[in-house]
Amino acid sequence: MSHMEELPGAAWNEALEGFTTHLRDERARSPHTVRAYVADVRDLSCFCAQRGIVEPADVDLAALRAWLASATTEGLSRSTIARRAASARAFTAWCHRRGSAATDPGHRLVSPRVGNRLPAVLDKGQALQVLEYAGRHNGSHRSIRDAAILEVLYGTAIRVAELCGLDVDDVDAGNRTLRVVGKGDKERVVPYGVPAQRAIDAWLGVRGEMALPSVHALFVGERGFRIDSRVVRNVVRTLTEAAGVPVVAPHGMRHSAATHVLEGGADLRSVQELLGHANLATTQRYTHVSVERLRSTFEQAHPRSGN
Repeated sequence: MSHMEELPGAAWNEALEGFTTHLRDERARSPHTVRAYVADVRDLSCFCAQRGIVEPADVDLAALRAWLASATTEGLSRSTIARRAASARAFTAWCHRRGSAATDPGHRLVSPRVGNRLPAVLDKGQALQVLEYAGRHNGSHRSIRDAAILEVLYGTAIRVAELCGLDVDDVDAGNRTLRVVGKGDKERVVPYGVPAQRAIDAWLGVRGEMALPSVHALFVGERGFRIDSRVVRNVVRTLTEAAGVPVVAPHGMRHSAATHVLEGGADLRSVQELLGHANLATTQRYTHVSVERLRSTFEQAHPRSGN
Protein backbone atom coordinates (compact mmCIF):
# COMPACT_ATOMS: atom_id res chain seq x y z
CA MET A 1 0.00 0.00 0.00
CA SER A 2 1.52 3.28 -1.05
CA HIS A 3 1.88 6.08 1.45
CA MET A 4 2.87 8.70 -1.09
CA GLU A 5 -0.30 10.75 -1.10
CA GLU A 6 0.32 12.46 2.21
CA LEU A 7 3.44 14.22 3.47
CA PRO A 8 4.66 13.19 6.92
CA GLY A 9 4.53 16.55 8.67
CA ALA A 10 4.46 20.35 8.63
CA ALA A 11 8.24 20.69 8.44
CA TRP A 12 8.40 18.67 5.23
CA ASN A 13 5.38 20.50 3.82
CA GLU A 14 7.09 23.84 4.36
CA ALA A 15 10.36 22.56 2.94
CA LEU A 16 8.66 21.16 -0.17
CA GLU A 17 6.92 24.48 -0.81
CA GLY A 18 10.17 26.40 -0.47
CA PHE A 19 12.08 23.92 -2.62
CA THR A 20 9.42 24.16 -5.33
CA THR A 21 9.72 27.96 -5.37
CA HIS A 22 13.52 27.69 -5.47
CA LEU A 23 13.49 25.36 -8.49
CA ARG A 24 10.86 27.32 -10.35
CA ASP A 25 11.84 30.93 -9.62
CA GLU A 26 15.53 30.89 -8.70
CA ARG A 27 16.78 28.00 -10.82
CA ALA A 28 14.24 28.57 -13.64
CA ARG A 29 13.77 24.85 -14.10
CA SER A 30 11.04 23.62 -16.43
CA PRO A 31 7.65 22.62 -14.99
CA HIS A 32 8.41 18.98 -15.87
CA THR A 33 11.73 19.04 -14.01
CA VAL A 34 10.18 20.80 -11.02
CA ARG A 35 7.45 18.15 -10.80
CA ALA A 36 9.99 15.33 -11.05
CA TYR A 37 12.37 16.75 -8.42
CA VAL A 38 9.60 17.62 -5.98
CA ALA A 39 8.00 14.20 -6.41
CA ASP A 40 11.37 12.60 -5.65
CA VAL A 41 11.83 14.63 -2.47
CA ARG A 42 8.24 13.91 -1.46
CA ASP A 43 9.05 10.21 -1.79
CA LEU A 44 12.20 10.76 0.28
CA SER A 45 10.18 12.54 2.98
CA CYS A 46 7.81 9.60 3.36
CA PHE A 47 10.70 7.13 3.40
CA CYS A 48 12.39 9.14 6.16
CA ALA A 49 9.16 9.53 8.16
CA GLN A 50 8.80 5.77 8.29
CA ARG A 51 12.22 5.70 9.94
CA GLY A 52 11.45 8.39 12.48
CA ILE A 53 13.11 11.28 10.63
CA VAL A 54 10.44 13.96 10.82
CA GLU A 55 12.61 17.03 10.11
CA PRO A 56 14.43 17.61 6.80
CA ALA A 57 17.40 18.88 8.81
CA ASP A 58 17.82 15.42 10.36
CA VAL A 59 18.31 13.60 7.05
CA ASP A 60 21.78 12.06 6.92
CA LEU A 61 23.85 10.26 4.31
CA ALA A 62 22.78 6.83 5.58
CA ALA A 63 19.11 7.69 5.06
CA LEU A 64 19.78 8.97 1.56
CA ARG A 65 21.70 5.83 0.64
CA ALA A 66 18.97 3.59 2.08
CA TRP A 67 16.36 5.49 0.06
CA LEU A 68 18.27 4.98 -3.19
CA ALA A 69 18.81 1.33 -2.33
CA SER A 70 15.07 0.89 -1.88
CA ALA A 71 14.56 2.30 -5.37
CA THR A 72 16.89 -0.38 -6.70
CA THR A 73 14.89 -3.05 -4.88
CA GLU A 74 11.69 -1.70 -6.42
CA GLY A 75 13.18 -2.19 -9.88
CA LEU A 76 13.45 1.45 -10.89
CA SER A 77 15.60 2.16 -13.94
CA ARG A 78 19.16 3.39 -13.67
CA SER A 79 18.19 6.77 -15.12
CA THR A 80 15.38 7.19 -12.57
CA ILE A 81 17.71 6.37 -9.68
CA ALA A 82 20.28 8.82 -11.04
CA ARG A 83 17.60 11.51 -11.18
CA ARG A 84 16.53 10.70 -7.62
CA ALA A 85 20.11 11.16 -6.46
CA ALA A 86 20.26 14.50 -8.28
CA SER A 87 16.96 15.57 -6.69
CA ALA A 88 18.22 14.67 -3.22
CA ARG A 89 21.51 16.50 -3.74
CA ALA A 90 19.68 19.62 -4.94
CA PHE A 91 17.35 19.49 -1.94
CA THR A 92 19.98 18.97 0.77
CA ALA A 93 22.21 21.65 -0.76
CA TRP A 94 19.28 24.07 -0.74
CA CYS A 95 18.46 23.23 2.90
CA HIS A 96 22.10 23.81 3.88
CA ARG A 97 22.38 27.12 2.01
CA ARG A 98 19.21 28.51 3.59
CA GLY A 99 20.49 27.58 7.04
CA SER A 100 17.84 24.99 7.91
CA ALA A 101 20.40 22.16 7.97
CA ALA A 102 23.83 22.25 9.59
CA THR A 103 25.40 20.01 6.95
CA ASP A 104 24.81 18.90 3.37
CA PRO A 105 24.69 15.07 3.40
CA GLY A 106 23.83 14.95 -0.28
CA HIS A 107 27.26 16.33 -1.14
CA ARG A 108 28.70 12.83 -0.72
CA LEU A 109 25.78 10.96 -2.27
CA VAL A 110 26.46 9.01 -5.44
CA SER A 111 24.07 6.85 -7.41
CA PRO A 112 24.46 3.14 -6.65
CA ARG A 113 25.60 0.84 -9.41
CA VAL A 114 22.60 -0.67 -11.10
CA GLY A 115 22.73 -3.54 -13.55
CA ASN A 116 21.72 -2.95 -17.14
CA ARG A 117 19.07 -5.67 -17.04
CA LEU A 118 15.98 -5.22 -19.14
CA PRO A 119 12.71 -5.44 -17.23
CA ALA A 120 10.45 -8.48 -17.31
CA VAL A 121 7.89 -8.44 -20.10
CA LEU A 122 4.45 -9.91 -20.66
CA ASP A 123 3.55 -11.79 -23.81
CA LYS A 124 0.54 -10.59 -25.77
CA GLY A 125 -1.84 -13.02 -24.09
CA GLN A 126 -0.70 -12.00 -20.61
CA ALA A 127 -0.99 -8.30 -21.47
CA LEU A 128 -4.56 -8.86 -22.69
CA GLN A 129 -5.32 -10.86 -19.55
CA VAL A 130 -4.30 -8.12 -17.12
CA LEU A 131 -6.01 -5.40 -19.17
CA GLU A 132 -9.24 -7.39 -19.24
CA TYR A 133 -8.93 -8.02 -15.51
CA ALA A 134 -8.44 -4.30 -14.80
CA GLY A 135 -11.37 -3.49 -17.09
CA ARG A 136 -13.69 -5.61 -14.94
CA HIS A 137 -13.39 -3.00 -12.20
CA ASN A 138 -15.80 -2.71 -9.29
CA GLY A 139 -17.05 0.70 -10.37
CA SER A 140 -15.17 2.64 -7.71
CA HIS A 141 -13.42 5.81 -8.82
CA ARG A 142 -10.06 4.33 -7.89
CA SER A 143 -10.59 1.13 -9.86
CA ILE A 144 -11.72 3.11 -12.92
CA ARG A 145 -8.58 5.24 -12.58
CA ASP A 146 -6.36 2.19 -12.22
CA ALA A 147 -7.83 0.56 -15.34
CA ALA A 148 -7.15 3.77 -17.30
CA ILE A 149 -3.58 3.93 -15.97
CA LEU A 150 -2.90 0.41 -17.18
CA GLU A 151 -4.48 1.00 -20.59
CA VAL A 152 -2.50 4.22 -21.10
CA LEU A 153 0.81 2.67 -20.01
CA TYR A 154 0.41 -0.29 -22.34
CA GLY A 155 -1.44 1.56 -25.09
CA THR A 156 1.18 4.30 -25.45
CA ALA A 157 4.40 2.76 -24.05
CA ILE A 158 5.14 5.99 -22.17
CA ARG A 159 7.33 6.15 -19.08
CA VAL A 160 5.78 6.23 -15.62
CA ALA A 161 7.13 9.77 -15.03
CA GLU A 162 5.56 10.84 -18.32
CA LEU A 163 2.22 9.39 -17.27
CA CYS A 164 2.38 11.18 -13.91
CA GLY A 165 3.18 14.44 -15.71
CA LEU A 166 0.17 14.31 -18.02
CA ASP A 167 -2.45 17.04 -17.71
CA VAL A 168 -6.06 16.75 -18.85
CA ASP A 169 -5.31 19.17 -21.69
CA ASP A 170 -2.62 16.82 -23.01
CA VAL A 171 -5.34 14.41 -24.17
CA ASP A 172 -6.53 14.91 -27.75
CA ALA A 173 -9.52 12.57 -27.88
CA GLY A 174 -10.40 13.53 -31.44
CA ASN A 175 -7.07 12.31 -32.79
CA ARG A 176 -6.49 9.80 -29.99
CA THR A 177 -3.08 11.21 -29.10
CA LEU A 178 -1.28 12.36 -25.97
CA ARG A 179 1.16 15.26 -25.72
CA VAL A 180 3.99 13.85 -23.62
CA VAL A 181 6.96 15.64 -22.05
CA GLY A 182 9.87 13.21 -21.92
CA LYS A 183 13.50 13.27 -20.90
CA GLY A 184 15.27 16.54 -21.50
CA ASP A 185 11.87 18.27 -21.49
CA LYS A 186 11.34 17.10 -25.07
CA GLU A 187 7.74 16.98 -26.20
CA ARG A 188 6.35 14.31 -28.47
CA VAL A 189 2.89 13.25 -29.59
CA VAL A 190 1.99 9.62 -28.93
CA PRO A 191 -0.99 7.82 -30.47
CA TYR A 192 -3.22 5.39 -28.60
CA GLY A 193 -6.06 3.06 -29.51
CA VAL A 194 -9.79 2.75 -28.90
CA PRO A 195 -9.51 0.64 -25.70
CA ALA A 196 -7.33 3.32 -24.09
CA GLN A 197 -9.78 6.01 -25.21
CA ARG A 198 -12.68 4.16 -23.61
CA ALA A 199 -10.71 3.81 -20.37
CA ILE A 200 -9.72 7.50 -20.40
CA ASP A 201 -13.31 8.54 -21.06
CA ALA A 202 -14.52 6.41 -18.16
CA TRP A 203 -11.92 7.95 -15.86
CA LEU A 204 -12.65 11.52 -16.97
CA GLY A 205 -16.30 10.82 -16.17
CA VAL A 206 -15.46 10.38 -12.48
CA ARG A 207 -12.16 12.28 -12.18
CA GLY A 208 -13.92 15.35 -10.82
CA GLU A 209 -15.01 13.33 -7.79
CA MET A 210 -11.35 12.73 -6.84
CA ALA A 211 -9.36 15.68 -8.20
CA LEU A 212 -9.12 19.00 -6.41
CA PRO A 213 -10.56 21.84 -8.54
CA SER A 214 -7.16 23.52 -8.92
CA VAL A 215 -5.36 20.34 -10.05
CA HIS A 216 -4.88 19.94 -13.81
CA ALA A 217 -3.22 16.50 -13.70
CA LEU A 218 -4.89 13.78 -15.73
CA PHE A 219 -4.36 11.18 -12.99
CA VAL A 220 -4.68 12.06 -9.31
CA GLY A 221 -4.21 10.27 -6.02
CA GLU A 222 -6.62 9.68 -3.19
CA ARG A 223 -6.22 13.22 -1.85
CA GLY A 224 -6.85 14.88 -5.19
CA PHE A 225 -3.31 15.91 -6.08
CA ARG A 226 -1.21 14.78 -9.06
CA ILE A 227 -0.55 11.06 -8.77
CA ASP A 228 2.89 9.93 -7.66
CA SER A 229 5.02 7.40 -9.51
CA ARG A 230 5.10 5.07 -6.50
CA VAL A 231 1.30 4.91 -6.51
CA VAL A 232 1.40 3.98 -10.20
CA ARG A 233 4.00 1.28 -9.58
CA ASN A 234 1.82 -0.13 -6.82
CA VAL A 235 -1.20 -0.12 -9.15
CA VAL A 236 0.66 -2.04 -11.87
CA ARG A 237 2.19 -4.57 -9.51
CA THR A 238 -1.11 -5.18 -7.72
CA LEU A 239 -3.14 -5.64 -10.91
CA THR A 240 -0.63 -7.93 -12.62
CA GLU A 241 -0.40 -10.09 -9.52
CA ALA A 242 -4.20 -10.22 -9.12
CA ALA A 243 -4.65 -11.08 -12.80
CA GLY A 244 -2.38 -14.09 -12.44
CA VAL A 245 0.33 -12.92 -14.84
CA PRO A 246 4.02 -12.24 -14.12
CA VAL A 247 4.28 -9.26 -11.79
CA VAL A 248 5.84 -6.31 -13.61
CA ALA A 249 6.54 -2.64 -12.94
CA PRO A 250 5.30 0.19 -15.20
CA HIS A 251 8.54 -0.02 -17.17
CA GLY A 252 7.67 -3.66 -17.81
CA MET A 253 4.38 -2.55 -19.39
CA ARG A 254 6.31 -0.06 -21.55
CA HIS A 255 8.81 -2.73 -22.55
CA SER A 256 6.00 -5.20 -23.30
CA ALA A 257 4.21 -2.71 -25.54
CA ALA A 258 7.41 -1.88 -27.44
CA THR A 259 8.18 -5.55 -27.94
CA HIS A 260 4.67 -6.30 -29.20
CA VAL A 261 4.78 -3.37 -31.62
CA LEU A 262 8.09 -4.65 -32.99
CA GLU A 263 6.73 -8.17 -33.27
CA GLY A 264 3.74 -6.76 -35.12
CA GLY A 265 6.04 -5.52 -37.88
CA ALA A 266 6.82 -1.92 -36.93
CA ASP A 267 10.23 -0.64 -37.98
CA LEU A 268 12.76 0.26 -35.34
CA ARG A 269 12.78 3.97 -36.21
CA SER A 270 9.04 4.25 -35.65
CA VAL A 271 9.34 2.50 -32.30
CA GLN A 272 12.18 4.88 -31.42
CA GLU A 273 9.83 7.81 -32.00
CA LEU A 274 7.07 6.13 -30.00
CA LEU A 275 9.33 5.53 -27.01
CA GLY A 276 11.03 8.92 -27.16
CA HIS A 277 14.53 7.48 -27.35
CA ALA A 278 17.25 9.88 -28.45
CA ASN A 279 19.49 7.01 -29.51
CA LEU A 280 18.42 4.13 -31.75
CA ALA A 281 20.78 1.84 -29.84
CA THR A 282 18.54 2.21 -26.79
CA THR A 283 15.54 1.05 -28.80
CA GLN A 284 17.49 -1.91 -30.17
CA ARG A 285 17.75 -3.30 -26.65
CA TYR A 286 14.04 -4.05 -26.87
CA THR A 287 14.54 -6.50 -29.73
CA HIS A 288 16.28 -9.17 -27.68
CA VAL A 289 13.06 -10.80 -26.52
CA SER A 290 11.94 -11.14 -30.14
CA VAL A 291 14.93 -13.22 -31.22
CA GLU A 292 13.03 -16.51 -31.04
CA ARG A 293 10.20 -15.03 -33.07
CA LEU A 294 12.74 -13.81 -35.62
CA ARG A 295 14.39 -17.23 -35.75
CA SER A 296 11.04 -18.94 -36.31
CA THR A 297 10.19 -16.53 -39.13
CA PHE A 298 13.63 -17.01 -40.66
CA GLU A 299 13.35 -20.80 -40.60
CA GLN A 300 9.93 -20.69 -42.21
CA ALA A 301 10.64 -18.08 -44.87
CA HIS A 302 14.34 -17.92 -45.78
CA PRO A 303 15.44 -20.13 -48.67
CA ARG A 304 18.78 -20.79 -47.01
CA SER A 305 17.49 -21.53 -43.51
CA GLY A 306 17.75 -25.32 -43.81
CA ASN A 307 20.54 -27.75 -44.55
